[in-house]
Amino acid sequence: MSTPFFPDESFGLLRVNTFLKNPAFPAGGAQIVVSSTDGEVISELVTNAEGQLPPIRLPAPPLQFSQDSDMPRPFSQYDLTALLPGYEAVSIENIQVFPDSTAVQNISFTSPESNIDIPYPVLWGDYPDKIPESEIKRLPFPDNLVVLPEPVIPEFIVVHDGVPSDSRAPDYTLTFKDYINNVASSEIYATWDREALKANILAIISFTLNRVYTEWYRGKGYDFTITSSTAFDQAFFYGRNIFQEIAEVTDEIFNLYISKADITQPLFTQYCDGRRVKREGWLSQWGSSDLARQGYSAIQILKYYYGYDIVLREARKVQGIPISFPGILRNGSRGSNVRVIQSQLNKISNNFPLIPKLSVDGIYGPKTENSVRVFQQIFSLPVTGVVNFPTWYKISDIFNAV
Repeated sequence: MSTPFFPDESFGLLRVNTFLKNPAFPAGGAQIVVSSTDGEVISELVTNAEGQLPPIRLPAPPLQFSQDSDMPRPFSQYDLTALLPGYEAVSIENIQVFPDSTAVQNISFTSPESNIDIPYPVLWGDYPDKIPESEIKRLPFPDNLVVLPEPVIPEFIVVHDGVPSDSRAPDYTLTFKDYINNVASSEIYATWDREALKANILAIISFTLNRVYTEWYRGKGYDFTITSSTAFDQAFFYGRNIFQEIAEVTDEIFNLYISKADITQPLFTQYCDGRRVKREGWLSQWGSSDLARQGYSAIQILKYYYGYDIVLREARKVQGIPISFPGILRNGSRGSNVRVIQSQLNKISNNFPLIPKLSVDGIYGPKTENSVRVFQQIFSLPVTGVVNFPTWYKISDIFNAV
């Protein structure tokens, strides 16, 4: 079979980022070969100094295939091989590409896995149903493991790649946002309306933070945060491609969670597909997409499923980030927070030389604005030259990784 062909000429984009130990150490000069799943070479390119390629345009099924569960498979699949002198070749099979969206494949040449086969997403695959749990957990006594006075965003999530009792399954450590993006890209479709994406990602965040806040697995003697089993937790596939549309939403809301006025902990926000499995009080993934197309906002969708007494709360602390978002910084801003941004961008520019060096003077002028623009372009943020919430935390993330 040759390169997939779809009658209405639908296309999606594939972005490739290559790096060494983490995204702050780009792997320039890597050879990337993209092919159809039967081996026909579609594109052969070399990454630039930032470890990136121009977006690759690839055929994908019609958009309407991803809008209803009764339609044919809504994504196309492609294989990729990455080569870098001095490192083991990386092979990734079955990268998923949806129409009118951007798949992002991150490739680490120091990853513990060099051969990755991406499974079907949950809505298209065959996975175990979730085992119901209480949405509010009884916390242990204060002298036990739970010591946090309020929920915080952890710097890292440790994922056990199997059921809790499988001691042979590997554990993977990744940043909180990387975990959320992986789960959302595995559980839902990036082509859904933005409010549906936002509602589902908030449910995924709250589910995760409940496991973190209650020390659910560590309290049972396990040395991990959460599992990849859909029977116990949420789908997670190590090394899979994520989607830009999902990552943009995560960047905006990753410190928010669902709760209720009379409790501190994040709700254990369970969900199901809403077609094959339906449960009262759980978010329906397909139903959320339907409601968004009817004009429901994300909070209206969440209240429809979890109850009208839910509230959105903000986790005021992000572990690993010394300074929380201070508010918008733009041309004309002055002060210590501007100096923080200038200093961090200078450090990052050692690895990403396209970012111009700055004088750390606390004055947000045209040069600082230009450096922010270049940073935003490299890391696929809206290019505004303004340090908003997503840009502040992305700069912090990359600075910490450096």
